[in-house]
Amino acid sequence: MRSERGTELDAVLEDVCDVCRRLHARNLVAAADGNVSVRLGDGRIAITPAGAVKSRLQPSQMALLEADGTVVRGAPSSERLMHLAIYRARPDARAVVHAHPPTAIAWTVARPDLRELPADVLPEVMLAVGAIPVVPYARPGTAAVGDGLLPHLARRRLLILARHGAVCWGESLEEAYNGMERVEHVAQILKAAHELGGVTPLPPGELAALAQVRAALGPRVL
Repeated sequence: MRSERGTELDAVLEDVCDVCRRLHARNLVAAADGNVSVRLGDGRIAITPAGAVKSRLQPSQMALLEADGTVVRGAPSSERLMHLAIYRARPDARAVVHAHPPTAIAWTVARPDLRELPADVLPEVMLAVGAIPVVPYARPGTAAVGDGLLPHLARRRLLILARHGAVCWGESLEEAYNGMERVEHVAQILKAAHELGGVTPLPPGELAALAQVRAALGPRVL
């Protein structure tokens, strides 16, 4: 019979694999793209392995890290430095999801001057996230990716990585996954609006009211 601790770990690893399948089904990753991690109760980090196709990932393939990054088992994702940077900066982070949402990335390729997706256009952005900053490009797999996130982590959980993808951390795996759905959905709406004639902001009074509602809802990505 498996120990209670072992059974809990098995369940967490299966949840990560389920999220990976959902990311693939929503076209948020392709083939071996993206990576997902969870901070366990004992402080270790379970993370997807390098080079694994996310639609077919199995719990037995998952890697384990100590909090300092020491590999306990498996071959962890090349993006583990980014995950570790988030966990160090945010003790409340329990999960991190990094994916490659196509439309969100396309905005940063077409508009290299963009510093955030417009938050003053859609009430869903204001209420569910507050703002979605664009982090300047850094070479994937390097410590520079995590370093670029640090100025934003105190206030933001969902970030676009210029020419690379997006990352969301949360107090649960579901929250971190929801951020990926959110950023691509918003990016698609903004693209459609741009093609139809332009992106127009909400009135200032409505923005102020939405900001108050968001503050009352708390920091979680919805």
